[in-house]
Amino acid sequence: MNCNVGGIDRTLRIVVGIVLLLIGLLTPVGPVWQAVALIIAAVALITAFVRFCPANAMLGINTCSDAEKKTKG
Repeated sequence: MNCNVGGIDRTLRIVVGIVLLLIGLLTPVGPVWQAVALIIAAVALITAFVRFCPANAMLGINTCSDAEKKTKG
């Protein structure tokens, strides 16, 4: 898997993931909305840490710079 999530995109995914995780765990919403928030949070956090997003790959989007591609192990 090539890096296609980098820089600001990665930071935004982490922030959105944490916010949705907190919303899903701490706010009194219905069980369906809680599950939706937790699933989206998990996807955002996983794609941020793995630095690969299948949706970005299908759409041809790559926010990873050349320097970030070289440092990814």
